[in-house]
Amino acid sequence: MVTATVGLRGLSLCTLSLPILRSAKIKLPIHSFPTSRSLKPLFSPYNPTILRGFPSFCASPDVNVEATATATPATEAENSQSADDIKNAANLLDIRVGRIIKAWRHEEAYSLYVEEVDVGEPEPRIICSGLVKYMPLDLLQDAKVVVLANLKPRNMRGVKSCGMLMAASDASHETVELLMPPDGTIPGERIWFGTEDDKDSQPEPATPNQVQKKKIWESVQPHLKTDASCTAMLGEYLMRTSAGVVVCKSLKNANIS
Repeated sequence: MVTATVGLRGLSLCTLSLPILRSAKIKLPIHSFPTSRSLKPLFSPYNPTILRGFPSFCASPDVNVEATATATPATEAENSQSADDIKNAANLLDIRVGRIIKAWRHEEAYSLYVEEVDVGEPEPRIICSGLVKYMPLDLLQDAKVVVLANLKPRNMRGVKSCGMLMAASDASHETVELLMPPDGTIPGERIWFGTEDDKDSQPEPATPNQVQKKKIWESVQPHLKTDASCTAMLGEYLMRTSAGVVVCKSLKNANIS
């Protein structure tokens, strides 16, 4: 039996009836010509060629709204889990109350102060801070500060810096204020996030190598801010000491780093 193959290029398909095509045993050729393709997949709005080449104007706004509404519970659950992960990561940071014993200008870097800071260890730590542009030197002398103590030491123009003073800054980074522990705290006390009861559930801090390898500080820092009352927060969790919460002087809704 001979099967006839008929080229349909240039032929109007609407003039052909399907029964005639079936009875004639016509096999539609597979070419690159658009008219040789099956009409349904070609002109369907879900054809991937069309979707890749053109923006879709067929989606109903109502469909999108329903899809978003349906996805909301999952999104909230993900956010909740993410907040827990962030808090768990923050608990691995060794954030302590410190007291600056003395401070001076770095001899080789005009933008840096060098501070000798009591963080409750047998010897004070040397910390370099880029605060020259933002506050006078006398403001640092004998100041209570918040120190991130489990960062790897860094050589800063010949001075080994072993920690970081934590501060709040406005969006333009033109105003910077050091975080302040409340009166009654002592150098070396570890700071935590959450309620008063969360203090006893703090894990041991990560080692500096772990903090660097797992990028713990990088994952936590974007979520540190002050609220409308200048209180330091991790998301919705208060930054606490045994004597009360940590604050800055005047910056509201500011970033902390």
